[in-house]
Parts: sequence; structure tokens; C-alpha cells
Amino acid sequence: MAKKIAGQLKLQVKAGSATPSPPIGPALGQRGINIMEFCKAFNAQTQEMEKGSPVPVVITYYQDKSFTFVMKTAPVSYFLKKAAGLDKGSTAPGKTSAGQVTRDQVRDIAEKKMKDLNAIDVEGAMKMIEGSARAMGLEVVG
Repeated sequence: MAKKIAGQLKLQVKAGSATPSPPIGPALGQRGINIMEFCKAFNAQTQEMEKGSPVPVVITYYQDKSFTFVMKTAPVSYFLKKAAGLDKGSTAPGKTSAGQVTRDQVRDIAEKKMKDLNAIDVEGAMKMIEGSARAMGLEVVG
């Protein structure tokens, strides 16, 4: 018989840095999820990733206090800022440019994010990422 799902929880945790301190600890604790078990499992699965990169994770927890989690790829904004070499996007998108990204960089990001995007092909994913780049105040060149 299948386990009865009690709910789902979405968090964004830095790769290799899950600790029981806030915001992770309280979010898991109030739902009865074993905090240390999650931290150990998450850190083990993210040890190959770049340390400190944000990883969205969806935790499904069950009535018997067990849980499973699915990791997604980092947000598009993280990849765009990294490609442009920026700490943050433009303070006035559309008026001032924060930097530039090339079409090749956009294609690389689209290929990395393809499994998490709602796009049929890489070209459609590239258009989505170019829109995010414009919203951040980045120019797409090349």
C-alpha cells in the first residue's frame, strides 16, 4: 500500500550547505520532518555541485514522518548573473544595462535548464531565458 502524503514543501537551499539553522530547520521541524536526516541526504547529493549555488528542492513528506525530495536546477537568474559576471541585475531594467550575455551563453543556460522549463525545444527555452535576461537589465548580443 502506498504511503499517505501529508504535504509538500518548496525550499531553495545552497548546495552543500544545508544546516538545521533557519530557514531550513523551522520549516522542516514544524512539519515533523527529521531535520538532520534531510541535511545529510541533501548535502550528500549536492557535494558534486558548485558549493553555494542555489538549489530549489521540493520535499514531499508523508504521514509516517518520512520524506522524499526532488532537486531542480538553479534559477535562470543565477546562471545569467554568473555568465555576465555580475553580483546583481540592473536597478532600472529597460533604462540602464547591467551587462551583456552572448547567444552561446544563453544556449548553454537553456540546455542546462531544459528539464525544468516548459519549452518544447531549445529554441523556445532560449527565448524564455532571453526574456529573463531583459527583465534583469542584460543585453543579449551575438
